Amino acid sequence: MNPAVLNKLSYGLVILTVKDGDKDNGCIINTAMQITSSPVRIIIAVNKANFTNEIIQKTGAFNLSILTENAPFNLFEQFGFRSGRDVDKFAQDLSDLRTANGIRYIADHTNGVISAVVTASYDFGTHTLFIADVEGTFLLSDAPAMTYQFYFDHVKPKPQPRKHQKGYACTVCGYIYEGDTLPEDFICPLCKHGAEDFKPL
Repeated sequence: MNPAVLNKLSYGLVILTVKDGDKDNGCIINTAMQITSSPVRIIIAVNKANFTNEIIQKTGAFNLSILTENAPFNLFEQFGFRSGRDVDKFAQDLSDLRTANGIRYIADHTNGVISAVVTASYDFGTHTLFIADVEGTFLLSDAPAMTYQFYFDHVKPKPQPRKHQKGYACTVCGYIYEGDTLPEDFICPLCKHGAEDFKPL
């Protein structure tokens, strides 16, 4: 195990990737940390609305790719903070890199990879907490890990509503829906958050 990779985990946003049969899926999470050193064990929190949560419950394995500060916003558009059953997160041209557990990891704009196997899970309302033993770590670069604060300050586009513009702005990614009324079942096309995460302009 590479302690430098585990140290980076406690600071940053990560792409959580899972595999269900022939299909890979994933989403970005911001809650992951090491909890014990012998055995090396980590904990992650996954929104139960994520399809990734369902796959982890089923397969018991996942990878974490730790994002760096140079990760562009289109990576957040691609993976979002939610995942969907019918969304191909790997539709874009990404290298097919896999750890020993057969699950993809993301090498571009990441500084480390962790592969893990779940040992326990706990239901916490909207989220599931997964405790997992680390099976392998890979240090990809020394680039600083991206924190949630860095994402908000430097990566997430700021909403730029026009004067007297009618509509709603996504509080997660800044996407603007133009119109008098936001449909209750509206899903943001960028970050996949629902209408509850939009505010009137």
